[in-house]
Amino acid sequence: MADSKPDTSQKSDKLKNMSAHAMQTFQDSIDTKLAAMQILPDNIARAAAMIAECLTQGNKVMSCGNGGSAADAQHFSSEMLNRFELERPSLPAIALTTDTSTLTSIANDYSYNEIFARQIKGLGHRGDILLAISTSGSSVNVVSAIKTAQDRGIGIIALTGKEGGDITFNLSDNDLELRAPGSTTARIQEIHLLIIHCLCDLIDRTLLGLDLQETTR
Repeated sequence: MADSKPDTSQKSDKLKNMSAHAMQTFQDSIDTKLAAMQILPDNIARAAAMIAECLTQGNKVMSCGNGGSAADAQHFSSEMLNRFELERPSLPAIALTTDTSTLTSIANDYSYNEIFARQIKGLGHRGDILLAISTSGSSVNVVSAIKTAQDRGIGIIALTGKEGGDITFNLSDNDLELRAPGSTTARIQEIHLLIIHCLCDLIDRTLLGLDLQETTR
């Protein structure tokens, strides 16, 4: 009886197709970043200046989002509270996505749409900033958080995608939107993470009084 052998040629073709697909994903990400580079740097600089001024005045930055955007909110606050790339004092930041007891009790007693807004009512103060993250721009609980923050005199920096969604229509002239180009959630999230890293870097360099022209890599 002949030994059965795996079809190595078929397996090789499958791996080549997978490799090609991965390469295309890299290319799509590069194309989206290049598009973002053409439209976002000025507003990223404005957002970093807003946050630096907020922190200089003794205020804090709160952040919120759902799913991957919740992870981004936590990523930002961790970079503020610990450090990014430069040594500096810890900076006041709160991710409103981390306290499961608070999140679930608000969702249970009131509504999931209120999980961030109700925290802002207790923690937010005039002069603070809310970093609101939503790839669709239409997350109801993020929109609710924005409205509550505005009522309390808290500035908004919104990271959105696609067409901006409901968030775009709920921002005031004093708020700032950083809208990632692209239509897929994954590419938008990649831009949001890059924006966050840009913000962290610029905030640190501003607070430390570094010459951006001399220190830009």
